[in-house]
Amino acid sequence: MTQNRLQLGKLGEDAACSLLEAAGYRIIERNWRCRIGEIDTIAEHEGRTVFVEVRTRRSGASRFGTASESVDIRKQMKVRSTALVYMRNAGLLDSPVRFDVIAVAISSDGSVAECKHIEGAF
Repeated sequence: MTQNRLQLGKLGEDAACSLLEAAGYRIIERNWRCRIGEIDTIAEHEGRTVFVEVRTRRSGASRFGTASESVDIRKQMKVRSTALVYMRNAGLLDSPVRFDVIAVAISSDGSVAECKHIEGAF
């Protein structure tokens, strides 16, 4: 990945975590990785483990669709498989879970133009 894409992704993930914390979520992990894949953010909210896929786009860059539209069925399956590994490792197999998406739009000046939280996205 290019440095610009990494910076854009980090900016989006920071904005997503700020949004979650402001809404009362407790961030457990960021960028949790295993051999299967990565989960952007793992949080706890109201007794539920929430796995969050963060997608960041520049404002007006809709050539490839919106940020939330980019979480296709293949990505959903990968996040679910990775979440299962996390749950096994953490002893959470019997815990309630939810999969959310946060779509972040970054304006041309580098500020967050929009941060949309989609609860129970998949």
